[in-house]
Amino acid sequence: MSIFNVLSLIGGISLFLYGMHIMGEALAKTAGGKLESILERLTNTVFKGVLLGAIVTAIIQASAATTVMVVGFVNSGIMNLNQAVGIIMGANIGTTITSWILSLSGIEGSSIGIQLLKPTSWTPILAFIGIILLMFTKKQKKHDVGQIFLGFAVLMFGMSTMTTSVAPLSDVPEFTNLLIKFRNPLLGMLAGMILTAAIQSSSASVGILQALCSTGAVTYSVAFPIIMGQNIGTCVTTLISAIGAKKNAKRAAFIHLYFNLVGTIVFLIVFYTVNAFIQFPFFDQRANAFGIALTHSFFNIITTIVWIPFNKLLVKLATISVKGTDLDDESQYTRELNMLDSRFFERPSFAVAQAVNVCNRMAELSKECLVLAGDVMVKKYNKEKIEQVIGIERSIDKYEDSLGSYLVQLSGKPLSQEDSETVTQLFQCMGSFERISDHARNIVEIKEVMHDKELAFTDKANSEIEKYVNAVQDIVSMTVDAYVKRDKVVLHRIEAFEEAIDNIDRKAKKHHIKRLQKGKCAIANSVVIEDLYINLERIADHCSNVAATMIQVNEDDALENHVYVNALKAGEPAEFKAAVKEYTKKYSL
Repeated sequence: MSIFNVLSLIGGISLFLYGMHIMGEALAKTAGGKLESILERLTNTVFKGVLLGAIVTAIIQASAATTVMVVGFVNSGIMNLNQAVGIIMGANIGTTITSWILSLSGIEGSSIGIQLLKPTSWTPILAFIGIILLMFTKKQKKHDVGQIFLGFAVLMFGMSTMTTSVAPLSDVPEFTNLLIKFRNPLLGMLAGMILTAAIQSSSASVGILQALCSTGAVTYSVAFPIIMGQNIGTCVTTLISAIGAKKNAKRAAFIHLYFNLVGTIVFLIVFYTVNAFIQFPFFDQRANAFGIALTHSFFNIITTIVWIPFNKLLVKLATISVKGTDLDDESQYTRELNMLDSRFFERPSFAVAQAVNVCNRMAELSKECLVLAGDVMVKKYNKEKIEQVIGIERSIDKYEDSLGSYLVQLSGKPLSQEDSETVTQLFQCMGSFERISDHARNIVEIKEVMHDKELAFTDKANSEIEKYVNAVQDIVSMTVDAYVKRDKVVLHRIEAFEEAIDNIDRKAKKHHIKRLQKGKCAIANSVVIEDLYINLERIADHCSNVAATMIQVNEDDALENHVYVNALKAGEPAEFKAAVKEYTKKYSL
């Protein structure tokens, strides 16, 4: 084997790993976080977990990514350990699909039908289609499909290059002698573990083993323990991801380890014991890519079937290994912010979905904060409610800090165009929700000033303030509900509502000035009421900002918010005018 063969092997492995990486990334972006969301919601039984774990892993081509996601789910409190067990088992089955695809490279035969099945016959076509989709289309989804095709073509080209470059090893005695040593189950397992741990992918390490089969020097007695070790080696990625996580998340990682470790040990003991008496005829035969794929699938399927009835034992073993309990006195906002787990960066689309969930919660809190503040303003002084508003506002500040940091990190990940737009929208909307809570706090502080200075408004002023507050409470509720539900119809009405509130604001200020001129309102009251009106009007402005941001994202409009609003008002279509009139009349002063 010459130096050129070695260089070709290195290049083949590099292309193989790169092809697998870009294909997996593109598959994940195409799925858009939906697969992970399904895992999150539909894992109430072990059997469902196994099925879903297998399907998701088969699609995204990465068992390590699935199990890391599970660790993130458990760490965030989204999933419990009993739900995690099934998905981890299923992930081990789903990862075997890659070896079956790669086994196609070992097909032999001269007929046209057989030749067409060989990847070398049709991957060039996929590569051609992929490059056309990447270079000549603008839609992100078509780009992702193009990347899937190109990634698969690069993967198969790397596999072909590896197979060709290692062929001369069949004539190298040192290589043959090395493989003979791997017939020892412990040495074979160790080799498989090290290789898989190094490249962080059992699918890739199995693919490399399949390529080595082309030398004709790899027998099933050599390949068998290596495959067993590969299943243990893939646990390294999950264990690393659990560092710094909560105890339950660490237990999820140990479930993955015990599933593979105990399953491998028991399987090897049973297999070699039976082989000692029966002497399996295939054991000393030359292995091929198809046989490797079959062995890989057989082991993982059998291990899963054996473990399913004892799934609670896996949880118990993990609990014994990681002693203690997580603190149960976490506040609600802390539990919700745990959803912003960096482990979800493995699948950026799902991380975006989690950020959306947290921003939705932030929006709901801002609505709750404003409703409470409005009630405080128009009713009797209530110290307890004032403290509630201040507490909620502080929580929203923490939401903004955590979500902002998470989005900054997330924006550096490979995002689809849709996810990138969502991240931009989240940045803009979370700021508006945070400012709404700030104004709500300002309102209750105004109430405290009135209480401390024993200020009181006239009955007419109180009536107008109550109507103004009700209008602002309603626009905030409408905005938050439409934001969470992504209701385009309601979002379009919010700008009309905000315009009506501007009319209410002008009218309220005009009435206040008249009362001042007639001596019905004290100067001290004037400062307070003007400050209140400023806060109420600005809350409505933030609602308008949220609606404009969401409409632009949904309608793929690149206009700035103020440009969009000005354009809407300038045109003043009949529907917009009617809505403004409707809201102005409803809250007429």
